[in-house]
Amino acid sequence: MKTLNYLLTLLFVLTLSSCASTSKFPISSTAPAADISAKKKTDSNKNITLEITSRNLASPDRLNPPGKNYNIWIVTKEYGVKNAGQLMIKNAKKSTFKTTTPFDFDEIFITVENQGDLKYPTGIEISRTKI
Repeated sequence: MKTLNYLLTLLFVLTLSSCASTSKFPISSTAPAADISAKKKTDSNKNITLEITSRNLASPDRLNPPGKNYNIWIVTKEYGVKNAGQLMIKNAKKSTFKTTTPFDFDEIFITVENQGDLKYPTGIEISRTKI
């Protein structure tokens, strides 16, 4: 009975994890202590859910040159670069960002900006990953 429960639990976990793509951002020269990962999932309405988790990411005003926020950018397959939103840093230990978009994408990057509602990135790129 224990073996059956174990196998069913394992199958359930594998099923859930197979629906999402996960990627780690490379180490940044601007914020080298940061450990950033992204998870991309397609929901039942065929929208894309993006979740970014960062650990040990310094506040943007402590960088050189300083900024006011971190912007998340996606490189879409059909429409170019889109602003997905802002990663708000409440403490350096852990911050999360979650959004849903109708655009399919295969690349994500983070910049330090002085505004949050930009159409195109203007600040320093922190890190970039393909997903």
